[in-house]
Amino acid sequence: MPNLSIKNVPDDVVSRLRARARANHRSLQGELLELACRAVATSDAGATSDRHLRSEPGGGKSIEQIAAEHETRQPQPVVDAPRAADLIRRERDAR
Repeated sequence: MPNLSIKNVPDDVVSRLRARARANHRSLQGELLELACRAVATSDAGATSDRHLRSEPGGGKSIEQIAAEHETRQPQPVVDAPRAADLIRRERDAR
């Protein structure tokens, strides 16, 4: 897989990217790859608005952002996965 390099990035941009990566539980490289993939997907969609890519007030994520991240991590549905209610019951009963 090819590598990319960005030169002369301002210090404040780097620190904001690092903070964003930390908030999303990713490495800086992982965060940059996510941003690049989402930017390409958005531009490929043509009429798709990037409103859903902006953070909500207070630093949270919109449901569209969460869905896009989930789709990136899990493009195919999980077959034969336990139901969420069963997992919660099992966890509760283990106490």
